[in-house]
Amino acid sequence: MLTLAFDTSAAHCAAALMDGDTLLACHAEEMHKGQAEFLMPMLIDLLDQAGKGWADLDLLAVGTGPGNFTGLRISIAAARGLSLSTGRPAIGVTTFDAMRRDAPDLIIAVPAPRDQVYLSRPGQEIAQIPRTEAPEAHVLPPAPADLVQAIARTAQSRDPAREPAPAPLYLRPADAAPPRDAPPEIIA
Repeated sequence: MLTLAFDTSAAHCAAALMDGDTLLACHAEEMHKGQAEFLMPMLIDLLDQAGKGWADLDLLAVGTGPGNFTGLRISIAAARGLSLSTGRPAIGVTTFDAMRRDAPDLIIAVPAPRDQVYLSRPGQEIAQIPRTEAPEAHVLPPAPADLVQAIARTAQSRDPAREPAPAPLYLRPADAAPPRDAPPEIIA
């Protein structure tokens, strides 16, 4: 199953092209901004490196967070658009699910804003806690190149017909507020 996976949920842009468990091409770039401009050229480059095209793909996989609001929207919008344009299914995979694929008992702490973490224990709801209160046995997400490969493998193990369209995993409300000024009057 030829799978193109990508993730922009944190300060990175990562993509992997996998044929089943075989890695054909992978690229991960640390970046705090600019993922929107970098993602599509990166995907095209991965396909070119492997001598593949969009029509060769069987599956698209995308990281759905938790993570940066804008980063999540970039990769999820790309996955949904590519799915519509190529006719290939897109499956969203959370960081927690990708990390637990081979180790279901992990206690996972994903960095969150304001020196906090999103803590996920098996069978429990995800909690946002101060980083200093995370248990010693927790595991942080792997390097972006390893994470995107785990996202691909996790998506390959799912039935696309039973999966909803990819959507962000939001664990807290947006911290943007509407403007305080009255909107301008529109003259018709």
